[in-house]
Amino acid sequence: MKTLPKERRYETFSYLPPLTDAQIVRQIQYTIDQGYFPCIEFNEDSAAETCYWTMWKLPLFNCTSPQEVLNEVQQCRSEFPSCYIRVVAFDNIKQCQVMSFIVHKPNSGNNGNYSGGSGYRY
Repeated sequence: MKTLPKERRYETFSYLPPLTDAQIVRQIQYTIDQGYFPCIEFNEDSAAETCYWTMWKLPLFNCTSPQEVLNEVQQCRSEFPSCYIRVVAFDNIKQCQVMSFIVHKPNSGNNGNYSGGSGYRY
């Protein structure tokens, strides 16, 4: 039995292969279909004890397509290439965050997409 390589894990989907933009779009579409509001956040550190990340902009309350969110993710990637970037989904009924996943890791070497195995600080 082969175990996973020893590397740092981050939030939802950390144990899966890197997400492509198409897969990110599908996850964002799911959040919109569930009635959640997507938001983009970034931070220089992704340590588990770091609870507060900086919002890229206000949550995208009026977005109707995942492409709008992906465009914001790409703008955030170009503005903050050395930061971790995640998409967060907020539930307006429960008044809480219901999902988040990393979409960019610095020094990933994969055109800014989520990727594993390189550029980590231990």
